[in-house]
Amino acid sequence: MRGIVEGFEGSYVIIEIDGKTFDVERSAVQFDAEVGDCVVLREGTWMVDSEATKERVRYMKKLMDDVWND
Repeated sequence: MRGIVEGFEGSYVIIEIDGKTFDVERSAVQFDAEVGDCVVLREGTWMVDSEATKERVRYMKKLMDDVWND
C-alpha cells in the first residue's frame, strides 16, 4: 500500500491513500517522514520511499513550470 504524508496532528500522521486521508499513529510511521513524502507500508510500518518522493517532486515542479510558462 502506498500513500503521501499530508501532515501531522498531535500523535497522528495524516496519510493520503487513493484520494482519501487516514490518521495513522506516529509510532507506525518512519521517524523522519516529512510532509509531501511518499510512503509505503512494509511489515506494519509506513516507510519513506525516497525514489518515489524525488519523482513526485520532479512531477510537481514540472506542473508548476508548465502553469507559469503558459
